Amino acid sequence: AAVAAVRPGVTAEAVDAAARDVIAEAGFGEYFIHRTGHGIGLDVHEEPYIIAGNALPLEPGMAFSVEPGIYQPGRWGARIEDIVIVTEDGVESVNNQPHELVVLDA
Repeated sequence: AAVAAVRPGVTAEAVDAAARDVIAEAGFGEYFIHRTGHGIGLDVHEEPYIIAGNALPLEPGMAFSVEPGIYQPGRWGARIEDIVIVTEDGVESVNNQPHELVVLDA
């Protein structure tokens, strides 16, 4: 949902809200304890920060992570990270690996 929300003019906080809404509707809202993503560029973490309160409008050429996660203390945590680039009319996902759960036997 967060990746689908990315397009020029949409705010960073709107992308964060798209991720949070899905997780909250599934009953895990209290376990989503970090920002949805951060810019990818010369530094490891930089603008645009994809987080509530960041009203920065997205612009073509911006590259950032979309990595919502759920963390249940003392039990488990999961995060799937995508890297996206804002295009003139939407979004391009840089990584296109499957997102299905894979269970590995020990």
